[in-house]
Amino acid sequence: MRALLLSLACVVSGTGLGRADDWNKSVDAGVAYLKSTQNADGSWGTAPRNRGVTAIVVTGLLKTGKVTTDDPMVAKAFTFIESLVNEKEGHLAGQDAAVGLQNYVTSVNVLALQAANKPEKYKVIVANAVKFLKKLQWDEEEGKKAEDDFFGGAGYDSKSRPDLSNSQFFLDALHEAGVPSDDPALKKALVFVSRCQNLKSEFNDRPWAGKINDGSFIYSAAAGGQTKTSDDPKAPLTGYGSMTYAGIKSMIYCGVSKEDPRYVKAFEWITKNYTVETNPGMPPELGGRGLYYYYHTMAKTLDAMGAADVTDAAGKKHDWKADLTAELAKRQKADGSWINPTDRWLEGEGPLVTGYSLMTLGYCKPKK
Repeated sequence: MRALLLSLACVVSGTGLGRADDWNKSVDAGVAYLKSTQNADGSWGTAPRNRGVTAIVVTGLLKTGKVTTDDPMVAKAFTFIESLVNEKEGHLAGQDAAVGLQNYVTSVNVLALQAANKPEKYKVIVANAVKFLKKLQWDEEEGKKAEDDFFGGAGYDSKSRPDLSNSQFFLDALHEAGVPSDDPALKKALVFVSRCQNLKSEFNDRPWAGKINDGSFIYSAAAGGQTKTSDDPKAPLTGYGSMTYAGIKSMIYCGVSKEDPRYVKAFEWITKNYTVETNPGMPPELGGRGLYYYYHTMAKTLDAMGAADVTDAAGKKHDWKADLTAELAKRQKADGSWINPTDRWLEGEGPLVTGYSLMTLGYCKPKK
């Protein structure tokens, strides 16, 4: 009888009922944690980081479908986000925002406002934010021509060098705001994104492009190229998971087809390096770097690709939604939060990482 019950349990789990239970438990616990840690002003995290962390949290909450904008916790958070509207500049980073926060914070707050699904209420605010973000892009206004390695990218502001992380959030915001793929800003962005790929082609003629040539993406094509797989600036420019998924998603938003060699080669890298246990491409001792950033980028990208599953290099088919749900359930803390013990790139902060996790789970909803 015990063996029969164990077999039935495996069958239930295999049909997705077990995943649905994990998903609901994880999301409910995450929501409860966030309710208990919200600041009096409606934000999460410590100032000034709360200006961006709150947007990540709200987007995650709404993407799960477990709460709505009518929830007092979410309504209070939107009051805080609305207080960040800088009518003079057009950004969503506050009245005294440090220049280096304006791209990231404005971009993620656009995502939160669009997740609210209240176009009439936020139409003007989002439109002004889009105008502001476009001004940050490196292009002719900053004296950069198409051949320059800064061209088309977005950085922390219009003065700092561009990178793929800032650029992917920039493109996320424009895409969610309804900016079409043939918009000049997206066409310029594609130039930069393509140059972040380890792939020698007509789209990337940088000196390092063909040295690895595996289709992966690095952190930045600017200033001779930069990656995060090593702290040694002279190390090879190897790509890694979070940036490779970011590269594919960014190309999709910019109108690149699935038949395009850039897309094909990048997806090939992903199938060869499929995992939810680490940020692939990172050396083993650094595998936890940016892990939860990786999770939400992976989930959002595979959703944008319309991929129901991923077949790895060994021919094994993976239900990525089930894999991510199980991995997040395993990593969740007793209080409902998620925290990255590696504590790199702010991933030691519970509200931020919990927001990332709920964003990820929002793309992993089990079928009803």
